[in-house]
Amino acid sequence: MHMRRTGALLSVAALAAGLTACGGDEQSYATVLEKVQGANTIVVGTKWDQPSLGLKMGAEPEGFDVDVAKALVKELAGGKEVEIEWKESASSNREPFLQNGTVDMIVATYSITEERKGKVTFGGPYVVAHQDVMVRKDDTSINSPQDLKSKKICKAAGSNSYKRITDPPPDGELDIDATTVDAANYSECVQKLSGSNLDAVTTDDLILAGFAKQAGGNFKVLGQGFTDEKYGVGLKKGDTKTCEAVNTAVKKLWDNGTMKQLLDKWFGGIQGLKLSEAAPPAEGCS
Repeated sequence: MHMRRTGALLSVAALAAGLTACGGDEQSYATVLEKVQGANTIVVGTKWDQPSLGLKMGAEPEGFDVDVAKALVKELAGGKEVEIEWKESASSNREPFLQNGTVDMIVATYSITEERKGKVTFGGPYVVAHQDVMVRKDDTSINSPQDLKSKKICKAAGSNSYKRITDPPPDGELDIDATTVDAANYSECVQKLSGSNLDAVTTDDLILAGFAKQAGGNFKVLGQGFTDEKYGVGLKKGDTKTCEAVNTAVKKLWDNGTMKQLLDKWFGGIQGLKLSEAAPPAEGCS
């Protein structure tokens, strides 16, 4: 009993210390929820290289995830205006940024998986995407995910999307013999696809749709999603109080139509893309 209690106290202390480091606030907060309600600034991690989701063109990033983060922070703050400091959070550094206190929360196409639950507490999901495949518009050899056999696909650092193609269950999905080509992120994957160094990019349909829209018709998305990618709000492991508040806020944003408006704003009218129509069930906080 004594050892378990000591471990719990150390965990809370570590959580509070991490939150103090974010945003330069001298006040210590035990949870992100307390910080949102008590501080003037919160640090949110997003992608900066994903069109329509999180893309930094000017002073701040813009996109669906960015707008979702703004709406969630406002709900958590009870309507109070809180300044958001944006931090670029690539797939490869999301867990470290949460663990070391670089960010308070992450809203960055962050799929909830059992493996990640061991390191991160997830609020949500706030939307469900589906893994799909994007190819060059003139490529007639790839018409389904199964056609990726012996093709070159991108392996973005920190992302597990390629495994859904190449590995068998439980880690993978299709168990197809494809060749992987390394890239630092998905924007580099798209560059390689443009230069014919790849045959396909496979990841979430929302990510692919953003790149296809930005490219002005040079690519096509197959529209054959084969997984459910539950986008969650990443929090430091153990911050269940904030997680529960995020889940309440997500439901409210779906109920009042905000989520549908944001999905239509950033992804409306993209051929082959099926957008979520209702709030996905919360995963539960742990």
